[in-house]
Amino acid sequence: MGAKMTDITFRMEENCADLIPCRAHEEDAGFDLRAKEDSILEAGKYAVIPTGLFLELPVGFEAQVRPRSGLAAKFGVTVLNAPGTIDAGYRGEVGVILINHGAKAFAIHRGERIAQMVIQSLPAVRMCEVKGPLLESSRGSGGFGSTGQK
Repeated sequence: MGAKMTDITFRMEENCADLIPCRAHEEDAGFDLRAKEDSILEAGKYAVIPTGLFLELPVGFEAQVRPRSGLAAKFGVTVLNAPGTIDAGYRGEVGVILINHGAKAFAIHRGERIAQMVIQSLPAVRMCEVKGPLLESSRGSGGFGSTGQK
């Protein structure tokens, strides 16, 4: 028995029906996001790449824009703000902020898979301030690198 299905409403910009997000395989977590137009991403530069996609996420959900491992491993191209969050209230076009960490320019072609989008359900959360110390933990206040090599 699978998980409960949630419908996500979306629309595509005119002449972008070929860019509809889809999963490459049924068991994949992410929906492929595709570039709406050709462009060149110079080495060391970043740009917002439009997708032609507009989402209407239900309250209590977010969409996360994540890198494609193949682009990162082969070309050094990744999502700059990974994971990028698309909130339920956003109705603008989904753009992907790509950065080229590679040594040479990277050509992006219309329809190319440039990122993946994972839809997440969010728990209902309330921040509760307390006065005084927090409960102790085994990690304590150890910060960056505190659990790594010595």
